[in-house]
Amino acid sequence: MSVTRNGALRAAAGVVLALALAFAPALRAQDGKIEILWLGQSCFRIKTVTGKVIVTDPWLINNPKTPQQYKDLDALGKVDLVVVTHAHPDHFEDAPALAKKNNAKIVSPQGLQSTMISLGIVPAELAYRMGKSGIAMPLPGTNIKITQVHAEHDSELTWTNPETKKRETHFGGEPVGYIIELENGFKIYHMGDTGVFGDLKFIGEYYKPDLLMVPVGGHFVLNPVQAAMVTKEFIKPKYAIPMHYGTNPFLVGTPKEYMDALGQTSTKVFPMNPGEKIEF
Repeated sequence: MSVTRNGALRAAAGVVLALALAFAPALRAQDGKIEILWLGQSCFRIKTVTGKVIVTDPWLINNPKTPQQYKDLDALGKVDLVVVTHAHPDHFEDAPALAKKNNAKIVSPQGLQSTMISLGIVPAELAYRMGKSGIAMPLPGTNIKITQVHAEHDSELTWTNPETKKRETHFGGEPVGYIIELENGFKIYHMGDTGVFGDLKFIGEYYKPDLLMVPVGGHFVLNPVQAAMVTKEFIKPKYAIPMHYGTNPFLVGTPKEYMDALGQTSTKVFPMNPGEKIEF
């Protein structure tokens, strides 16, 4: 090889190195880990590759499966975004307090967003507005994308009026699931509470989620056999975490039953215990 060619290669390598150093913070961020902490039912704390913290369906204080330390909302650390699939208390109960404590926006079904503002549950600036099937970017300065998709469930908001002390039921919008696309393109599909519906196949084919958070408890949501069918035939994710089971006498489905029903599959299942973390 000639000296001239060696010199050209060294010069090219120098340019590449300079570019790498210039963009080193971004590269390091993209090479970071995604940490998933499960806290029972449908509540996850997701730490993204750039350190943002997203909490889904926060039901902690009265959740019988949440580890004691996390019944103190401060134990979650700084929260940047709260994501709620529907208005039922086992998905929404601690969302307002968590949002106000961290000055974090709540992403929720559009009708629930309006009801929160009308009832004064959170300040209007914390009730983030988006619609089903839209793609939103509620964390400025990041390219984290949130998409609401259909869920087959219901979503009424029941609360005790602080003035009358009476129990009231209000419109909570339509239930949703979420496609959460993180900075490095990793996609999480949090199904929320849902049963089987045909467009799950479309969701799997169109969004191609890497990680599926799937309810398996039955009665109100998918049972293990249904969840396995949806995972294997419709969504086909690389990874799955079973959720929404064991918190009341009706939610009798288990991760083992789900995994048994899956049988041979390319999907890696993580049967987590509340308080456990995994990284991707």
